[in-house]
Amino acid sequence: MDSGILSLFDVADGADAAARMRDSVQADPMALLKAAGAIAQDGKLPTMAMTHAAREELGTIERAEAEPLRTALEATLMGHNVHVALQWLQEIGVMKLILPELEATVGMAQEAGRKHKDVWEHTKQVVRQTVPRPDVRWGALLHDIGKVPTRTFTRDGGVHFHGHAEVGARMFAPIARRLGFDKPQKGTVHFLILHHLRASHYSDGWTDSAVRRFDREMGEHLKDLLDLSRADITSKRPGRRQELLQQIHDLNERILQLRELDAKQPPLPKGLGTALTERFGIPPSKRIGDIKKALEAACEAGELEERREDAYYLDWIEKNDLLARIP
Repeated sequence: MDSGILSLFDVADGADAAARMRDSVQADPMALLKAAGAIAQDGKLPTMAMTHAAREELGTIERAEAEPLRTALEATLMGHNVHVALQWLQEIGVMKLILPELEATVGMAQEAGRKHKDVWEHTKQVVRQTVPRPDVRWGALLHDIGKVPTRTFTRDGGVHFHGHAEVGARMFAPIARRLGFDKPQKGTVHFLILHHLRASHYSDGWTDSAVRRFDREMGEHLKDLLDLSRADITSKRPGRRQELLQQIHDLNERILQLRELDAKQPPLPKGLGTALTERFGIPPSKRIGDIKKALEAACEAGELEERREDAYYLDWIEKNDLLARIP
């Protein structure tokens, strides 16, 4: 972190502190985000006079170029005290300038009468809980921006955000241009915003085919998505958080189990069913399947070698009179 910025935090409150902050910001349009990075590092806030001076010089950030702006904000996102830094940036007005889509979530309740469900407060908590990998933290920061244009109310006082993931993913496009995201990172963050709800839909009622499809569709983003899904759990209801974390754990375990199962090569060669029909005159039927199951059991027991040529298994069938035992 910039040593000049860090030194400002040690100045006592007063006119000198404010003047030094003002001079720093005027000289460097990135100074406010560098200060946020320092806050994210150790959680120590600037003095009130310095914060006031930073707010007065807010316009200087508009001189900052896109890529350095994104890099500095990303450094802030990676800090242990990122929630403190984000709140400071919001309070001095930086969010309104560089991420108005996120600023719009401030004070926006997700559930009637529940202050802890404020979208901005929820977002800061999710970012803080997320593993410190840049793409995942960007996904956490922006995953709920689509809630602003999609919020609707029901007659009984309920709140809904139908389609907010899809809308949020579309809203990310101008943000990516504004902050100069490169193509790979843009693609990953867009994917995480778009699919951040997918893992929460899992239940043990999913078939193996559904789990395989989920794994295939998430592809290289699976780890990031599951990490974001874990962080997105902020429920205060007793036991609910653990229940949802277990749900994601169970999904991940099933994915790994099915991958292991699918990675295991079949013991019998492809086309063995056709060879059985041609040699023994057995038509395609359940009997063919039963014979193959018996051969697989023999392979598992060590009586047969796996992945040999067709003739090897056909000869073994004749020698052991297997057809007589499988009518």
